[in-house]
Amino acid sequence: MYACCVFLAVMPHIFGKPGVFMKTISLIGSTGSIGKQTLDVCRKHNIKVRALAACRNTELLEKQAREFSPEYVCVYSESCFSDMRSRLADTGITVLCGMEGLCQIASIKDVDLFVNSVVGMVGLLPTLTAIENGVDIALANKETLVAGGKLVMAAAAEKGVKIYPIDSEHSAIFQCLQGNDPKQVNKIILTASGGPFFGKKKSELENVTVEQALNHPNWSMGSKITIDSATLMNKGLEFIEAKWLFGVSPSDIEIVVNRESVLHSAIEFDDYSVIAQMGVPDMKIPIQYALLYPQRVSCDVKRLSLTDYGTLTFAKPDYETFDCLSSCIEAIKRGGAYPCIANAVNEEAVMLFLEGKIPFLEIGRLVKGSLGYFRDMPSECYEDIKKAELAAREYVHEKVKV
Repeated sequence: MYACCVFLAVMPHIFGKPGVFMKTISLIGSTGSIGKQTLDVCRKHNIKVRALAACRNTELLEKQAREFSPEYVCVYSESCFSDMRSRLADTGITVLCGMEGLCQIASIKDVDLFVNSVVGMVGLLPTLTAIENGVDIALANKETLVAGGKLVMAAAAEKGVKIYPIDSEHSAIFQCLQGNDPKQVNKIILTASGGPFFGKKKSELENVTVEQALNHPNWSMGSKITIDSATLMNKGLEFIEAKWLFGVSPSDIEIVVNRESVLHSAIEFDDYSVIAQMGVPDMKIPIQYALLYPQRVSCDVKRLSLTDYGTLTFAKPDYETFDCLSSCIEAIKRGGAYPCIANAVNEEAVMLFLEGKIPFLEIGRLVKGSLGYFRDMPSECYEDIKKAELAAREYVHEKVKV
């Protein structure tokens, strides 16, 4: 098995005493969980932020802008543009809006990294824009690769753009590859927490509430990704993402549940040695590794004590109960636009569940049903992907009468 990674070792620009990193980033999704933690890392390591973007949280975005003094701020929601512009009228910061604004931030060339931490397929076009402009990417927006993995990886290879993963699992795999020959990789072991409903059967999940689904045992995340963790859709998306990031086939990826979220993922090599990356469940570790790669310095997280944990447990996921996970694996095996369709259906279904309009198990039923509903659609360009996405969203609203 050959693991083809586009993120190659490049020494960062480091000057002065250890711990002072003369690096510059642009960041979209700055008011979300990953975005806020990214700014924590920037604050600690003196990383310059040239641009910030968020969806609609103008109050927090203003605070971030006044602290980090970026040249550009973008609010994605057009209804919030006037408010954002008024809030920053005295700063000299250029205020942008919508997808055009996100792409303008993604096209800033004189940064070390474009950090994409938005949620959903909205992140795909800014990723492609950054690649087109030759900007290296720290990627937390997994839907970018789920929906457009073939397109994104081909473009990155052509432009020589490096993609550094921020997801804890993919960061772990990336870290395990350091100093090893990718050609000697036998298997990727992708770990999962199992979410709040590990061990439950479908009959026990019929009446799951939004509050129960948002109660993740280990991680503190945004609402969409937390629901995805509850359905195991998140692991399905990460399965697809791993296929594209590391150039492997679906049969070369094994999912293993580690309830403690301490072993973040591992690699089995041809001699059956397994190298794993471990740490406390805190996203600052993979964020900092992506931003400061290849340097390792002190991180503001709790240190891992294996003796405090005492025992780590491992189990197989329940593919029958969690339709989203099995559907994602089926989608990437089929290829084409199927991963995009499964992802878009899930995005719509999760939104409806959070609004109390469909039951929890309906998310998985809709995702699974979409694979039988659609014939394969082309996915050779961004326009193809958008067509598949829109068709998938229409499918949900045809099936769900609200």
